[in-house]
Amino acid sequence: MSRCRYGRHIPAFILLFLADGPCYGSTLVNRLAEELPHNRPDSAAVYRALKELEQEGAVTSYWDTSEPGPARRWYRITPQGYEKLAYYKRDIEERLQNLQYFLRRYAELEEKRRGEEK
Repeated sequence: MSRCRYGRHIPAFILLFLADGPCYGSTLVNRLAEELPHNRPDSAAVYRALKELEQEGAVTSYWDTSEPGPARRWYRITPQGYEKLAYYKRDIEERLQNLQYFLRRYAELEEKRRGEEK
């Protein structure tokens, strides 16, 4: 059986994490892995989402060369990003209501089925 993925909401979590402050891509990948243990998107999916968010104007990026070693690309949420984050919040709330309805109905069906088996 296939597992549900949060792929649709990877951008929402990226924006949520960027609302805490700018960070670079690998930090976002690690945070997603640590804070969403049931969803481990691969780094390519995260970087694709970042690219799309940047094209949409929801995030901006800049290169930091001040530290020794390779340059790091940092990402920052924009005002448009905060608007998109609010959209994701509403979308998730609606989906949650539908999922809660499903769980309630499923519980009723299971109870009915158990009663019929007796």
